[in-house]
Amino acid sequence: MRILIAEDDADSSESYKDVLEARNHLVMLAESGEECLKIYSEELKREQIEIEERERKMTPFDAVILDYMMPQKDGMQVAKEILEMNPKQRIIFASAYVEETLEDAVKQLKQVVELMQKPFAVDALVDTIEDKEIYEGLKEIMFSMKQIKNESPSPQQLKSLFESLRKIQKGRTF
Repeated sequence: MRILIAEDDADSSESYKDVLEARNHLVMLAESGEECLKIYSEELKREQIEIEERERKMTPFDAVILDYMMPQKDGMQVAKEILEMNPKQRIIFASAYVEETLEDAVKQLKQVVELMQKPFAVDALVDTIEDKEIYEGLKEIMFSMKQIKNESPSPQQLKSLFESLRKIQKGRTF
């Protein structure tokens, strides 16, 4: 799998990278939101050229892991721009503030994204990335969320989304 990680803490990003590469994943690191967007758009362009040559999937990365709070552009701003380029991209937020992150995602991105509460064990990161059922479950949550998209979510709706997300992530990330 190809993974892009945007994390301003070099120690954290290197530990994520080491564990993922040990599991044979190809990992690219970005230290800021700006750098993440640059890498993403370059890889998307490269991938689109390859797609024209041979039919393949439409995402340059299997997952993009974003630190919620970064200098220059925060994770939410980066996610918004990535999803504008490619609405099918799998986004995973690494955040100490998972409830706030979920609420922001629903309001700003108009969708639910995967969440990992910092600090987390790197094994939980690997398990989350490799678990295909999580992303499929997320699609189901998105379908049920259509009624929320045009309004601000109520606290009860947010709680329900949070619990649904916790369930599909098997409680391993928050």
